[in-house]
Amino acid sequence: MPVTLKDVDYVAALSHLRFTDKEREELVDQMNTILTYMEQLNTLDTSEVPPTTHVLNLKNIFREDIVEKSLSQEEALQNAPSSDKGHFTVPKVL
Repeated sequence: MPVTLKDVDYVAALSHLRFTDKEREELVDQMNTILTYMEQLNTLDTSEVPPTTHVLNLKNIFREDIVEKSLSQEEALQNAPSSDKGHFTVPKVL
């Protein structure tokens, strides 16, 4: 299904972009060229290629999630520049 001027206008509106009529025509041609090139992928035989989420064989390198002793609320707030009712206080950012 080829790209039309209506498609370019729709994408431009979503992207908050404005194009001249000449630019819109060029984009139609460029997008259709890209899609035609990408259609070549449909001709490839990928039946022997296993589906993957990453090209490298990765594994999780994070440590085990083990419950350990942590700071108490008082210890955590001990060096805080300011605190109120057991919470850190920070300057208001608007």
